[in-house]
Amino acid sequence: MESTVVLYTWKARGHLHPMMQFAEHIASHGVPVTVAIADVPSTGDSPETIARLSASYRSVSLHLLPPAPVARSGDTVDPDADPFITLLADLRATDAELVAFVRSLPSVKALVVDFFCAYGLDAAAELGVPAYLFFTPSASALASFLHVPVMQSAVSFGEMGRSLLHFPGVHPIPASDMPDVLLDRDNYQYKTVIAFFEQLAKAKHILANTFEWLEPRAVKAIQDGIPRPGAPAPRLFCVGPLIGEERGGDQKKHECLRWLDAQPAQSVVFLCFGSVSSVTVEQLKQIAAGLERSEHAFLWAVRAPVAPDADSTKRFESRGEASLESLLPEGFLDRTRGRGLVLPSWAPQLEVLRHPATGAFVTHCGWNSTLEAIAAGVPMVCWPMYAEQKMNKVFIVEDMKLGVVMDGYDDGMVKAAEVEAKVRLVMESEQGREIRERMALAKEMAARAMEVGGSSMASIADFLSSLKLATSTDN
Repeated sequence: MESTVVLYTWKARGHLHPMMQFAEHIASHGVPVTVAIADVPSTGDSPETIARLSASYRSVSLHLLPPAPVARSGDTVDPDADPFITLLADLRATDAELVAFVRSLPSVKALVVDFFCAYGLDAAAELGVPAYLFFTPSASALASFLHVPVMQSAVSFGEMGRSLLHFPGVHPIPASDMPDVLLDRDNYQYKTVIAFFEQLAKAKHILANTFEWLEPRAVKAIQDGIPRPGAPAPRLFCVGPLIGEERGGDQKKHECLRWLDAQPAQSVVFLCFGSVSSVTVEQLKQIAAGLERSEHAFLWAVRAPVAPDADSTKRFESRGEASLESLLPEGFLDRTRGRGLVLPSWAPQLEVLRHPATGAFVTHCGWNSTLEAIAAGVPMVCWPMYAEQKMNKVFIVEDMKLGVVMDGYDDGMVKAAEVEAKVRLVMESEQGREIRERMALAKEMAARAMEVGGSSMASIADFLSSLKLATSTDN
């Protein structure tokens, strides 16, 4: 029996779907592949996800790893920890189930672990199986995270304000745009994240969901080992863009796509903040007022807000449809009827971005959403919410020049006038035209990367070749 490649991830769309896309690429080369999925309590994704994926990716085997018997305790995790810290603990506790599963298989060629599951690198070492790290954010974020522990700064990033941080191969980043868990170096969460970044640095092979044209300086810096001076450089495989598409099978065409069919080309502003983010009721009203004043057509996916005083973990939980009449300004839906369409929960984002009528994307700057916009050639209006999204905003706007910033996001409220101004800038101005031209080039280069003979397809082929050369001591 031919050896299996095991991919290890968890139930979050932005991690699970790119991993499934990568698994399908492996399977298309005749290599048996199984995706092991951690069922951790700190995520609210439903079990139906596994059934849908099994139906969509028939060439890939799936295995749901049960939660660890004791996920965490007060001795290891601060009870007030950021959800990211809690998630890391849950995933690390699941590694024992991963080891048991891998040992149950007749033969395993390699273990590929999602970067949130980076402690799975230790599991691979225990098993004597070659290990690869699958990094779902940008190469620029990877270069930054590899270098943060090296900096040995005596000052918290949160105290540095807008002072610029210079990571090897990365556009300068204002310190305040680093993830919240890195802003105070004296708290437990900071120390946990630094230890996590040191774990990432153990990877000798890294698969990144990006393509070389998009982030050439960061890719070269990582390949040359510059972020970790004195340490061996990891072997980097750029295998993206891996677009996490939903496969609907026989599902009917979504109503918003039928609505888009009736709109002129590149005329619609699409607003969607992902499956986790949400904004306050007052912020929803400001967005509505700005869209109305802009006079541009819009498609807006509104997620039911979380109460301001709610536990931050609530953002991971499923929510019902938003009550649009009570959340939006009185009469807004009537006044914008025909020009705008508001959805009370979800939109098929990838299909919307690919639709010819879509002309701009107001986004939270998650990396998967960023890649989807690039692959579709749609300019971005950046409104980051959490995690590394503020870093992505810097890369998108200042380095890649594929979007603009929605000012006010870091002040707690984006005003209606700003929404109107940025919509008009992207849709009407000379700067908007230049961004659109740059995005058209990025779209072309993304497509080329994934074509036969393209840079990312060649990198996937290199990865497969490395599997043949790997030995049980190559971890």
